[in-house]
Amino acid sequence: MSTEPVPFEVESLVLDLEPERRAVLYPVLDAVRDAMPAGYRLGVYGGMLGWAVPLERFPNTYNQQPLVYVSLAAQKNYNSLYLMGLYSSPEKDAAFRSQWEATGRALNMGKSCVRFKTLADLDLDLVIREVASVPMDEYIATYERLKNRA
Repeated sequence: MSTEPVPFEVESLVLDLEPERRAVLYPVLDAVRDAMPAGYRLGVYGGMLGWAVPLERFPNTYNQQPLVYVSLAAQKNYNSLYLMGLYSSPEKDAAFRSQWEATGRALNMGKSCVRFKTLADLDLDLVIREVASVPMDEYIATYERLKNRA
């Protein structure tokens, strides 16, 4: 699990938010960072906070940009947590949705994007388990398998 410090560019992006938005994002940022499997790099990707496979580890992406695993963003009316490990695995996605439903919380989710306004909207324990469940080598292998199908 990663306990890397928050890079300056990430810190700057979060500090530009209103205090009440920071109060929601910081606990999620900290929890995801602490649960992140080894090797993923925290940075700003596509204008969002994210953890990605560094290009020096896997440069063979479709857009020559780091392969992003998890992203976190403050949108205009809500926050978004993108869990790309779910997007690439229908089985994991179904299990995640089922486990979330069992909590009794409403799930506001697209293909990989969990939308939330407050910390109470998130099942942070479930998110942490999901984040921790995909080591970098497995994520890269899944990406390559799906890319070769196209």
